[in-house]
Amino acid sequence: MTSRTVTLLDVARAAGVSKSTVSDALQGSGRVAEATRERVRAVAEQLGYRPNSAARRLRRSSTGAIGLHLPQTATRLDYYMNLAFGAVARAQEEGLDVVLLAPAGGASGRVASRVDGLLVIDPEVGDSAVPGLLDAGVPVVTGERYLGPAATPSGAVICDNAASLTALLDHVTERGARHPAVLAPAGTSAWATALRATAASWGQEHGVSVALRTVPFAATPQEAEETTLALLRTDPAVDAVICAPDGAAPGVLRAAATAGRTVGTVSDRTTGSTTSDRTAGSTTSDPTAGSTTSGRTGEAGAHPRTPLLVASCVDGTATRSAEPPVTAVDLRPAAYGRACAELLCDILAGRTAPDTVRRHAWALETRASTAPPC
Repeated sequence: MTSRTVTLLDVARAAGVSKSTVSDALQGSGRVAEATRERVRAVAEQLGYRPNSAARRLRRSSTGAIGLHLPQTATRLDYYMNLAFGAVARAQEEGLDVVLLAPAGGASGRVASRVDGLLVIDPEVGDSAVPGLLDAGVPVVTGERYLGPAATPSGAVICDNAASLTALLDHVTERGARHPAVLAPAGTSAWATALRATAASWGQEHGVSVALRTVPFAATPQEAEETTLALLRTDPAVDAVICAPDGAAPGVLRAAATAGRTVGTVSDRTTGSTTSDRTAGSTTSDPTAGSTTSGRTGEAGAHPRTPLLVASCVDGTATRSAEPPVTAVDLRPAAYGRACAELLCDILAGRTAPDTVRRHAWALETRASTAPPC
């Protein structure tokens, strides 16, 4: 079979089923028993069968591609690049190409003629392109919900963003923080809206004063540094900063250093010594010294020994490689992109009904930047 192209008929004969059953089994359509579907797929893989994508597209009147719309800030954020790679990998498994759409409105008709379906990631109410994309006449899956008035998408993959920020706030308070701050993103995406609302509601529920500051959706480390320095000057009681935007947390660390605030520090209650903790969960105090390590008083006016816990709502290279490494929420962007593309592929193939909403899991990665302050 390796000397020529393997056909559907070859697979059917080897599997002991009809050609139409093979076609339905490989496309995920028709009434095929799961055991038969798995056997057909195994035989096809063993024989090296590859579908004729051009012929399949003609039969389906398909373009063989899906469109991907990302926020305008996506080009400089690791999160969206990893998400895009995940979406492309999953689409290719389905024999589909991915077309990256330009961030411009008014082109929904041209878009619909070029793709079989659309992925619209973190749609903003203020993005003029989104309503046209949702009404382009092809199936649309959104990554997070769209909060504006427009046609309902065919499906959505969502994260529990309120729960992820709640987990961070719970974590820093468990580690001793009494006056946390949140650098929440501006904008009208579901993610940004949920984080701002959660910061306020969590504080009310727990009777804790949460200092909320708004920064750009894709704030740079410099912008995060400036906001944090201003925060520490005006509110030196802040003992934890949770930074939302992807890649901005190193700016918070720089602000802490400028302000003379130690990050990831554990105080030994029995000796009064204080030492920097550069590995999560470890302490390096000298029980015999009874002294405090040297430091400087920062421009924020706080005592140099007042610890500042630092965390991020988005994990990535910047948080993992920072010094100290920063506690963060791993949103698993590549897996998220795969999940969005998979839902769209399932809707296009008829394997899943429209209006399906799937949930995507996140994980809290604790690191040295939130070692217990006391």
